[in-house]
Amino acid sequence: MVAAGLAFARCRRQKRINNLLGICCRTFPVDGALHPAGVRGCHRFFFFFYVGAQFLGGGKTLFTMFGLEARWGMLITASIIVPYTIYGGFRSVVYTDVIQAIVMILALVAGPVVGFIYLANHPETFASGVSEALHLAGPKYTSLTGGLNGFAAGLVIMGGFSWFFGYLGGQPQLSTRFMAISDRKQAIRARNIGIAWTVVAYIGALLLGWIGLAIFGPETLQDREMVMPAVMLKIFPPAIAAVLITGAVAAMISTADSLLVLSATEFSENILKPALEKRNIKLHNGLLINRITTLTLAVVALLLAYSIQSKLIFTVVSYVWAGIGATFSVVVVLTLFWKRFHGKAALITIIAGLSFTIVWISTGMDALITARLVNFVFTLAVAVTATLLIPSVKPDLP
Repeated sequence: MVAAGLAFARCRRQKRINNLLGICCRTFPVDGALHPAGVRGCHRFFFFFYVGAQFLGGGKTLFTMFGLEARWGMLITASIIVPYTIYGGFRSVVYTDVIQAIVMILALVAGPVVGFIYLANHPETFASGVSEALHLAGPKYTSLTGGLNGFAAGLVIMGGFSWFFGYLGGQPQLSTRFMAISDRKQAIRARNIGIAWTVVAYIGALLLGWIGLAIFGPETLQDREMVMPAVMLKIFPPAIAAVLITGAVAAMISTADSLLVLSATEFSENILKPALEKRNIKLHNGLLINRITTLTLAVVALLLAYSIQSKLIFTVVSYVWAGIGATFSVVVVLTLFWKRFHGKAALITIIAGLSFTIVWISTGMDALITARLVNFVFTLAVAVTATLLIPSVKPDLP
């Protein structure tokens, strides 16, 4: 997020791009190779998994808080997100994001502070402090590499660092925030707020995890992704804990509603309107089409969430980050910063990156080296090679 804020905010607005696929499809109109429908189809395949993972996270959180079955929790989460997203569109997403960001940062600041006080006054916990907890838990928890050495440790470090690649333009729910910036002053303000919020939030999340280790120990929680709500319920009265736990739900909602809005926008801007313009047909109710698209995507994602509910959210998001993040980051970066990059190379890059991700994960190779890292390197190599070997003229943006 820090790198994205520093490098992309001004550039995105100067390019006058309204959505992620527009960066590619409108930059290369003459090539005729980068067909929006094909790109959108590949993009949407991974979108379903990403939105489904957010519904899954909401179901897990409601299960921890109320003992509600995950399937009903996912349905409730979707029922909260979809109506206001359909009704208010991007503006409603932005307004709710502000509230969600405030709730999240309160939870990630208040949680660690009260957590340390709780540990100091409850000697019956697994450990009396974070340092003691890390020592008792063993080298797996005290090392950045999980106790591994040599080549294996290097793979773990690179696997963690590989999340960085997705922030370089490949994640649409992040990119749309940059695209909404209207001037330089807003870009500077957004950059400063975004970086400060990210630093505080990530430190708070790390501290909450350590506090959870000190309270429960390394083996007590069956699902490690539930450590945040479990800690909140332990250290706060139920009413306050419930409010702060909504910070976790807010993070999921923020991602899901952004993807739903973006999906409708891309369908309208990149496929429906151009298709109707070719036939000299005026679109009188584009808003209704956007809303139907949003609802359809939400239903498909919810059904997918039911089929993957036994999986870890981290794993599902990691797959999407490899497919969309690594692939489209390469395309976006080269589109913005390399003049020789063209539409045919972009199309080859997208097809190669998405196909490689599916093959790499389905063959089990992701267990050895994460697809997030390998796919970025592979996709970058394909993009550079295709650009140099296939000649094409890339027009400037209007």
